[in-house]
Amino acid sequence: MESSFVGEILLRRGVLPLEKIEEALATAEEKGVELETVLIATRAIEEKALVRAISEELGLRFFEKIDVESIPEEFVEIVPINFARQHHVLPIGRQNGAIQVAIANPLETFALDDLRVLLKSPLEPVGVPTEAIDDAINRVYERKDEAALGDEKSDEEEDELQDLIDMTDEAPVIRWVNNLFYTSVRERASDIHIEPIGDKVVVRYRIDGKLVKWKEANRGFLPSIVSRVKIEAGLNIAEKRLPQDGRITKKIAGKVIDVRVSTIPTARGERVVMRLLDKERVMLDLADLGFAKRELDLMKFLIHRPNGIVLVTGPTGSGKTTTLYGCLNIINTPDRNILTAEDPVEYELPGVGQLQVQPKIGLTFASALRSFLRQDPDVIMVGEIRDHETAEIAIHASLTGHLVLSTLHTNDAPSAVTRLVDMGIQPYQISSSVLAVLAQRLVRRLCPHCRVPYYPTDAHLLELGLTANTPKIEEIRRAAATTVLSQGKLMGMAPPPPPNQVEGTPREDGLIFYRPQGCEECGHTGYRGRKGIYELMLVDEPVRREILKGSDAKAIQKVAREQGMRLLREDGARQVMAGITSIEEVLAATQAGEEG
Repeated sequence: MESSFVGEILLRRGVLPLEKIEEALATAEEKGVELETVLIATRAIEEKALVRAISEELGLRFFEKIDVESIPEEFVEIVPINFARQHHVLPIGRQNGAIQVAIANPLETFALDDLRVLLKSPLEPVGVPTEAIDDAINRVYERKDEAALGDEKSDEEEDELQDLIDMTDEAPVIRWVNNLFYTSVRERASDIHIEPIGDKVVVRYRIDGKLVKWKEANRGFLPSIVSRVKIEAGLNIAEKRLPQDGRITKKIAGKVIDVRVSTIPTARGERVVMRLLDKERVMLDLADLGFAKRELDLMKFLIHRPNGIVLVTGPTGSGKTTTLYGCLNIINTPDRNILTAEDPVEYELPGVGQLQVQPKIGLTFASALRSFLRQDPDVIMVGEIRDHETAEIAIHASLTGHLVLSTLHTNDAPSAVTRLVDMGIQPYQISSSVLAVLAQRLVRRLCPHCRVPYYPTDAHLLELGLTANTPKIEEIRRAAATTVLSQGKLMGMAPPPPPNQVEGTPREDGLIFYRPQGCEECGHTGYRGRKGIYELMLVDEPVRREILKGSDAKAIQKVAREQGMRLLREDGARQVMAGITSIEEVLAATQAGEEG
């Protein structure tokens, strides 16, 4: 878009003040980019508002979304997908003798001129946000590719490999695989599973921790699909007898995604699992992860300490890495030297020295830690403390003036102490080096568009380990009001929904919980996104004395609770009272070892 013209439109229509526009214009000129790029990147304006303003200025209609089902198939046949993606344009229907064309930049006349020639028809441009157009492009072309993969008969496996190598970028199998990546990012999936089941190739996405069936194709196309993934991951397409691991880096919908690829041979054909690592998604502040204000403030205090160990515990997939990266994101400043040893390095952090351990050549967590101590570090992150040697060096590092962040696999915070003792670490070493232990789990977040309020019964409270009309209920309720939603904003005591919208019998204490329902916004699951529940144990003087006595985890937990520690399930109750998750999610996440 012409920057000065766009600025005039926004000013004339009162969308942005002159100072904002002038500031963005100066930045755009300095960086050599368009004005709208700066405005959207700095969040001065949403793209939807920008496209709406320009469309209305030009006398065009504006659509927020596109009805993909109503797009004629003939348009898909005529307009190449690469052209549609490059220019963010898509013919969507006919109106008064003209073809309606969705376009994200109504000022881009060259693309419209080309479309006019392709379609041999007058056009009616319609302003539509880029995300909606890209989504429609993928859906409408996916429809075509689904038909190709679902209905066609495949050749023999040996022929397919050669055909795949010779395929152009317009081949259905390539677009089909590319569409998997796009839709997985759109749906916020963490993993893609491609597996032969019966006479089909079934694709499942892991969304918010749960596997969801997404699509299927004729099983005869499995070799072509697997080979396409292998080519992108740099794997050997001829080797089908052994497992293989690889990596793909793709830019999808403006995001850079790292894809970890794993293939294994099965009795019915090769199976592929791809882990998607969104570099932007993980770079969160701790304030975005679901802490209550007290625990958030304590975590920030702990990670600014000059020395000591902060441990994060929980099973695989409980969000430990995200929490550690959130910590590093806060303390990653030019005056600190931060080194990490990881297995593997999942995300690249600017300004941080990251090392991937390789046990096969002797580069273990322990040997990496030893080397780090000669690199003048301020902060060291160790992916996991797995053995006595790593634990010993981590403690030595913390006692010699370094802050150490790491993880352990334990069910709760107090058990981290007994786990270290089991590794051969002496209680006095633990009490003098460990600052705190954070146990955590992930729970799915209720969809705000369709969650259903209800009055809980006393039985519901008992499921969470709570008794009605007790101080503990009020304590957790107060904590719920301090839940940090994002960017440091507190939830506060939100006004309750109107009584006629709340199911069940009203309570004297006014407690209201929510349950999932399901709508289009959340894919009819009732949930969208995940948040953490936490158990933060500070190693203060009373807890330190208990550790030195050699007490077991239960005794340490009792003392820590007396000092204000909430158990995982109690913190889950906080998220339930805040309307963020459901009882079922908390119970599922805290099944083992939280009672007491």
